[in-house]
Amino acid sequence: MKKVILFGLVFTATTLLADIAAGENVYKENCAICHTINGGAALGPDFNIVSYTRRAKEIENYAKDPYSLFEAFGYSANAMPTLPLEAQQFKDVAAYISSLQPFKKWMKK
Repeated sequence: MKKVILFGLVFTATTLLADIAAGENVYKENCAICHTINGGAALGPDFNIVSYTRRAKEIENYAKDPYSLFEAFGYSANAMPTLPLEAQQFKDVAAYISSLQPFKKWMKK
């Protein structure tokens, strides 16, 4: 019985961790059509800038529900669709985007 419970705890903890490499794949498959990295013309903001100004959890929450959060994020309109991703994929892509900019705006002294 203890082995099953322990396995369940380990499995649950593992699935909650973000995977940056998996997030890069989610980006390429779902986000790259509208968002660039390090410049370029696109409909949505460049993810290097998003990474600089937003925390991973903010990115994850926005990607999950852009229609109800666009004003809170300072946007005047929303063109981002609701993506049909699993919870882990949102977490992974947010970790990938956050990893693009090692220095964050809130780190400035």
